[in-house]
Amino acid sequence: MAATPLARFPSLRFSQSDAASSRRRLRIPVSACSSPSRPNRVPLGELRLDPKVDAVLDSVKWDDKGLAVAIAQNVDTGAILMQGFANREALATTISSRKATFYSRSRSSLWTKGETSMNFINVHDIFLDCDRDSIIYLGKPDGPTCHTGSETCYYSSVNDLLEDLQTSKDRLATTTLYSLETTISRRKDEIDTTQNGKPSWTKRLLLNKELLSSKVREEAGELVQTLQENEDKSRVASEMADLLYHAMVLLEVKDVKIEEVLEVLRERFSQSGVEEKNSRMRHSNPSS
Repeated sequence: MAATPLARFPSLRFSQSDAASSRRRLRIPVSACSSPSRPNRVPLGELRLDPKVDAVLDSVKWDDKGLAVAIAQNVDTGAILMQGFANREALATTISSRKATFYSRSRSSLWTKGETSMNFINVHDIFLDCDRDSIIYLGKPDGPTCHTGSETCYYSSVNDLLEDLQTSKDRLATTTLYSLETTISRRKDEIDTTQNGKPSWTKRLLLNKELLSSKVREEAGELVQTLQENEDKSRVASEMADLLYHAMVLLEVKDVKIEEVLEVLRERFSQSGVEEKNSRMRHSNPSS
């Protein structure tokens, strides 16, 4: 069963009028309420929740300590950033503040990721699993998530540990696309090192912009050809893989991360076509 999204629906958010009403009733100064650096910490019982939010909180299968596993995931890369625990108040605070908030079992209190480091996780959506006993905060991190400075808290590969390889904070649990990006970046770093033998194809592309440009054009043409000649799915996938690889080498040359490309796509497809077109025109004509 698919996970259930929560936060994308306006009805599951605290309204501005509810927040203002709570401040007036509780005499809470504005500075004490939700802000980029100070998430809302009004006690749950004192917040006037949207009835639908209350119903969702009731639907979660909290354990005997009132907790559920809460996982933070990067909305663009899909990387698992960290895992903690949330209680009813932490989830309600996350829905309200849009900052990933957890419950600290050691301190017996709420904590918002980034409240000390300022590396907040800005939540775009929230999902519950099919059993309603675990939570995903789908968001965009402001910086490294792990206290070690690593992008995520997951960089210890069991395969590496079994082979007695040293753990590195750069060895992240990445999908195929990001593993490829890491490999291309490593080849770029190796260019200045003295090596015998013929350079790899990736290094040749990195060193020769004309060669790289011609290959991107060639692979794009071959992908289009699969459509024109009605070639089968496996051929389309193969040509798309070729184009994607060469395009990612170009991104490396231009120092652009694939995450930046995906962020642009997310922002574009969250807008209507007219809004997206107007946004492009504003960026291309900043003086207008």
